[in-house]
Amino acid sequence: MKRSSVLVYTVLRLAFFLVPLGLMLLLPVFRDNWWLAAFFAMIIGLSLSLIFLRRPLADVSTGIAERRARRADSARRRDEDDEQAEDAALDR
Repeated sequence: MKRSSVLVYTVLRLAFFLVPLGLMLLLPVFRDNWWLAAFFAMIIGLSLSLIFLRRPLADVSTGIAERRARRADSARRRDEDDEQAEDAALDR
């Protein structure tokens, strides 16, 4: 998994939330109701993420799956090596 794909996805997700929040807090209606502005910014950010961030999300998900597969393979090889060492010790 490339760290750059995780970084790009995280920065874009934050931008999709913080930019609408900042713009809404500039409006007089949302100055008193900051929680409402945060809620709308969350909805807008989620919508934009679903529309525009499919590829970065797929890259991050693929990287995570590959990393888990490598860890499972190394754990399986380690177990096989342990079994072979135990068998060799019992044969002596």
